[in-house]
Amino acid sequence: MTTTADHLRNALDGRWRDAKNDVREKLSSPIFKPHFTPNTDIARSKVDEQLRIIAAHGAAEDGFKKGHGGNGDVGATVTRIEMLAMSDLSLMVKAGVQWGLFGGAIENLGTERHHEAYVRRIIDLDLLGCFAMTETGHGSDVQALETTATYDPAAEEFVIDSPTVTSRKDYIGGAARTARVAAVFAQLITSDGEHHGVHCLVVPIRDDQGNDLPGVTISDCRYKGGLPGVDNGRIQFNHVRVPRENLLNKYADVAPDGTYTSPIENVDRRFFTMLGTLVRGRVTVGGSAGAAARVGLDIATRYALQRRQFEAPGAEQEVLIMDYLVHQRRLFPLIAKSYALQFAQNELVGTCHELQTADDPDAEEQRELESRAAGLKAANTWHATRAIQEAREACGGAGYMAENRLIALKADTDVFTTFEGDNHVLTQLVAKSLLTAYADDIKGMSPVEWVRFAANFAGKRVMKRTAAQTVMQTILDTRQDNEEEGSLFNRGTQVKMFEDREEYMLASVARRIQGKSKEMSAFEAFNAVQDHVLHAANAHIDRIILEAFVAGIESCEDKEAREILGLVCDLYALSVIEDDKAWFVEQRLLSTERSKAVTRGINDRCRRLRPYAETLVDGFGIPEQLRYAEMLHPENIPDA
Repeated sequence: MTTTADHLRNALDGRWRDAKNDVREKLSSPIFKPHFTPNTDIARSKVDEQLRIIAAHGAAEDGFKKGHGGNGDVGATVTRIEMLAMSDLSLMVKAGVQWGLFGGAIENLGTERHHEAYVRRIIDLDLLGCFAMTETGHGSDVQALETTATYDPAAEEFVIDSPTVTSRKDYIGGAARTARVAAVFAQLITSDGEHHGVHCLVVPIRDDQGNDLPGVTISDCRYKGGLPGVDNGRIQFNHVRVPRENLLNKYADVAPDGTYTSPIENVDRRFFTMLGTLVRGRVTVGGSAGAAARVGLDIATRYALQRRQFEAPGAEQEVLIMDYLVHQRRLFPLIAKSYALQFAQNELVGTCHELQTADDPDAEEQRELESRAAGLKAANTWHATRAIQEAREACGGAGYMAENRLIALKADTDVFTTFEGDNHVLTQLVAKSLLTAYADDIKGMSPVEWVRFAANFAGKRVMKRTAAQTVMQTILDTRQDNEEEGSLFNRGTQVKMFEDREEYMLASVARRIQGKSKEMSAFEAFNAVQDHVLHAANAHIDRIILEAFVAGIESCEDKEAREILGLVCDLYALSVIEDDKAWFVEQRLLSTERSKAVTRGINDRCRRLRPYAETLVDGFGIPEQLRYAEMLHPENIPDA
């Protein structure tokens, strides 16, 4: 018999639910039971063993094209890596580095010679690699990387060098122990001394015995804030030579005589086209953070359904902590946001799949994908940080015990707000895209250039939606336009409030830029409105998440499950409004009295969702052993 929780899970799983169920089955094996050790050697060995097992089960084939030895199912591979986060974030990162970043660079930036030489070996783990982009001095500003790849026509080789202290490749996953080859991002310099911007080359870094190759110096980052199973390392190059053919040459090539050619003449456009093909990593990181948050909230909710504290008058036993409104307030809005984010993630994965499997993807849609991937990566990872911390606190002292999983989840996800793009930088990218209507060249603009462009922003644009237009139009047609009389539980009213906030913010930040650019330098103008820019971008992200939630409800086949999802969606929408209540009041989009109704509405939805607390986390579909916590099994407490 299909339960309400099953219907919730099916709706939440989306298009690739079969892939998710397959991974759930595999992760139920004892080998994937979460383990808790700060010992990096033990943790790394465990992850290496697990990686071999999932590779043997065909975990990597989906991520590569059929012509290269894979299955060509991009959506499935992103989904599978996301699910690994429920078991061990270190395993997710190692799989993501090997098949997503390193393998993705080879496949997406290379040509047939690279595909034939490397891809099958990468899939089978016969060739272990790493993704050497970030440097000590530059992470977010990839165009300013200092590592050089200078072409020597006499030898038909590139010379890879770390010319400065800050050009050391830093924090590179897999570099410390396992990787034999690195996909190295470096400034390409031809023999005439001309600089052609950042390109990627395949550079061997170790021999088969694990020794550094000549000119390569590798060190181990060892202990970090989390992810003990990931062997992060540092790499320095001292005039290391690689053959000309090691340049990944899909977007640019160097002839034997040193002549540089590229089908994309503009340096910035060429660079961002190359990076755009690697967007899958950013999509995966966001989804994995969301999965980890759901595990933490699942554990905390189940604990709240059995932990009792304080007596109520006339009661025979103490009160369940989940029966306290304050506890519901702590957990239910975060559960609601987890649902909302997963529906948005599903749409993002679907778009990523369609574009990366298309023969000739639309350039504007590709830019839009990159913007939404950036925004949802930031939203998912920030949510994970907040949700897991709240889950830990909601479990009291028990939540601080390693045996109950929460501290490991907290430690392992902390860095997700940083890698694959710093969240604040990514949020600015979203705003830039919105304010320049996805113009071709904006990603490569300096703050000065962008201000000049944005100063001409008209303020009115076509609202781009993730959800089906017909669904959203039907919702909007039901709105109650009189804010003082319309119900805050009306979905059309909620969507309109989100839309109005986004449009108002974008128009107002454009006006501020126009004003500031007349009285100060372009850089100073950009710096002066940076907080406003971030706020506008976050408003946009909130709106597309709400739209995805609305579409997700429509896709649910069961009446009771849809009703529950409706309550959860109300809670998400009202929580967002409450978090930004001051802005709504300041702009007179919400009266003082009406703002109190928002608080009452949240309390109402928390109370109405209380009977469904366990059903909601059952809907996350987390295998039992992955949400196992000793505190949920008081029968295991030894006698004194």
